[in-house]
Amino acid sequence: MIQHLALIMDGNRRWAKAQGYKPWIGHQHGVQTVKRVIEFCLNKSIQTVSLYAFSTENLKRSQLEQQFLFSILVNEAKKNLDEFIAQGIKISFIGDTALYPSSVQSTIATIEEKTKHLSALSINILFCYGGQQEIISGIKKVVGAVRDSTFSLDELSEKTFSRFLWTGDIAQPDLIIRTGGRQRLSNFLLYQAAYSELYFLDCLWPDLSMADLNNALSYYEKVTRNYGV
Repeated sequence: MIQHLALIMDGNRRWAKAQGYKPWIGHQHGVQTVKRVIEFCLNKSIQTVSLYAFSTENLKRSQLEQQFLFSILVNEAKKNLDEFIAQGIKISFIGDTALYPSSVQSTIATIEEKTKHLSALSINILFCYGGQQEIISGIKKVVGAVRDSTFSLDELSEKTFSRFLWTGDIAQPDLIIRTGGRQRLSNFLLYQAAYSELYFLDCLWPDLSMADLNNALSYYEKVTRNYGV
């Protein structure tokens, strides 16, 4: 059974273009899909879901689109916070916190503080996140800890290194779903995805349905996971 489901939410802008909307309108419609995923995870007793919301590469997009994305994040989070708490949902933001816009930092801190004790479902929002950047950050932290004599290189292993990553001790994803028709990870959870099953869909993120999610779950349940044995 899936314990950790991760999703690359690709296709919002292409969906908007196909509908004749401005690119960022697709992100607004994509919020409804996030709610659908949350409902699915709660119904299937999935413990953790990680959502690739905003990559470090997305910072190359126009300031107007970025501002719209950030406003969606803040407004939707504020609007749904009470419901998250009622449902027992813990919300965590994972990424390069130094890149977080000042306009969202207080809201992020409030959400994390008010939901940190909840356990029905843990939602990780990967925000200003990049897998390569996370690994480099982890290496720098290891070097610093060795230099400060708080960590020995003899202790370094796949497991201990994970503690230095932005994701910390979060379990590796069992299944990664990507919408949008592209079959790549795009700098998403590169260290953690070593043995994750990958499931690619042609549908764009706003069109992801419950049927699609159930089909992905059925696929996962048929896979033999032997981890090289």
